Amino acid sequence: MNCLIVDDNIIALTILKKLISMTTELNVVGECFDAVEAYKQLQLNEVEILFLDIEMPDMSGIDLVKSLGEKRPMVIFTTSTTDYAAEAFDLNVVDFLIKPVSPARFLVAVEKAKKVLMTRGLSLTDKEDEFVFIRDSNIVRRLKVNDILYMEAQGDYVRINVIDRTYSIHSSLKSVEEKLSKNTFLRVHRSFIINVSKIDTIEGGTLIVNRNIVPVSDAYRAGLYKRMQIL
Repeated sequence: MNCLIVDDNIIALTILKKLISMTTELNVVGECFDAVEAYKQLQLNEVEILFLDIEMPDMSGIDLVKSLGEKRPMVIFTTSTTDYAAEAFDLNVVDFLIKPVSPARFLVAVEKAKKVLMTRGLSLTDKEDEFVFIRDSNIVRRLKVNDILYMEAQGDYVRINVIDRTYSIHSSLKSVEEKLSKNTFLRVHRSFIINVSKIDTIEGGTLIVNRNIVPVSDAYRAGLYKRMQIL
């Protein structure tokens, strides 16, 4: 996961970098000494976790989070006081770390971020530039929503078929379906969900999706035809 560190105290920033180096999941893409510079960096880099000090000159960490809106990274506040805890958690941040941050407490925050990332992982939209994070074995990957062709239930796993390969996530198809954008994806079989925009042809009880055959069951056929608005 790409992360950005923001702190106007060089010692605190250095300690946080050292803690991050203890993990294999995190990759530092930038360091900033104020919130204004951090805002600029966030426009240039893909960041999943923002390690953010609160008390900084010109713009506080809380003000920075408010300025980012809904499409912001996961935020872990780092501060020397608990005075801002209530306000910080009202912003739905991942965690609130008190300096000096211990290694054990830091790792707890990282684990929280990983769980949030998995929750976000199947919150999909129908925009071509949107993406989703999935856990494939022990690797967290980013997939473009527009690259997903269809999903298939396989026991306790769901296989996600994209243009050039497949990935497996530990989940039920029902759980996945509840988090999918209904503008983009449609259930066509008890074991299959398809990206409607990827359908090439429909014939009887089958679909062709990018040269892959996907079955359509009787229970879902009427809904599919209605969705396709066939002339």
